Amino acid sequence: MKITVIGSGRWGGFIAWYLSGMGHTVTIYGRAESAKFASLRKTRTNGLVIFNDTVSFCDQRKQALESAELVVISIPSQSLRGLMKEISQYPLEGKTVVLCMKGIEATTGKRLTQVAEEFLTPETGLAIWVGPGHVQDFTAGIPNCMVIDSNQQKTKELLIEQFSGSLIRFYYGEDLIGNEVGAASKNVIGIAAGMLDGLNKTALKGALMSRGTREIARLIRAMGGKEISAYGLAHLGDYQATVFSEYSHNRAFGERFVRGEPYGELAEGVATTKALLRLGEQYSVELPICRAVDAVIHGGQAPDKVLSDLFLRSQKAEF
Repeated sequence: MKITVIGSGRWGGFIAWYLSGMGHTVTIYGRAESAKFASLRKTRTNGLVIFNDTVSFCDQRKQALESAELVVISIPSQSLRGLMKEISQYPLEGKTVVLCMKGIEATTGKRLTQVAEEFLTPETGLAIWVGPGHVQDFTAGIPNCMVIDSNQQKTKELLIEQFSGSLIRFYYGEDLIGNEVGAASKNVIGIAAGMLDGLNKTALKGALMSRGTREIARLIRAMGGKEISAYGLAHLGDYQATVFSEYSHNRAFGERFVRGEPYGELAEGVATTKALLRLGEQYSVELPICRAVDAVIHGGQAPDKVLSDLFLRSQKAEF
């Protein structure tokens, strides 16, 4: 199958590497003016994976899109609208678009499939690829389980058939709302986990995981999704990779933030925090962990006091 991958960062690069290893014809699209893309094309590595000779590089958007049967997108979630506006100028009917990011549009509170749908026709397949896993673990040969979800059953069947291998076992998603919200919000939980690490309160991560899952489950239910999705691979199942792993950008961001140290990598949970609070207000759901993270990052409040108040001073029934 001919696949074009848009986004050549850590995850996008892995996807191109993984799919080419599955026997697909993979093209990585990047902007001609990007020094990062030029380096990638020259060296054939992003520092984590080395691309074999079957992977090609293209800086002509029309060529990259027209030749593809599948278009896989792995870019910062807040940049999706701009990209979709650009690529919607080209015929995408009959193709399938797969979103491999975890976020919610901060300015609107829209899920990423909702953003993409504004620019696609019903004849274009649309799906998400979410769940746990870090590039460093996959390239070391450590397998994991992930989820493909879509409103179109035939799209899920196509992708799981084409993407499944010994390294990743894919499950059929059954709740697009729950899986999108769950995948995005686990990054906020990851930031909170990092803050606990930075404050030497790592022991509270158990409470964080328990309360965080319940918090997001309530939001998913209010939005019309299935509450149980919060306990699936897209959210709770991704906690190890987000809450504990040394490779988690969001956990590392939270830890360094409370220590007053700079962090140069993208932490999707920062923008997602604002988006979730917007959704919480829209659907009348209280989100205390999201609000606590926002109070520290955007409100300038003392993290030790905010997190202590959140976990240690509550006197109410657990459920």
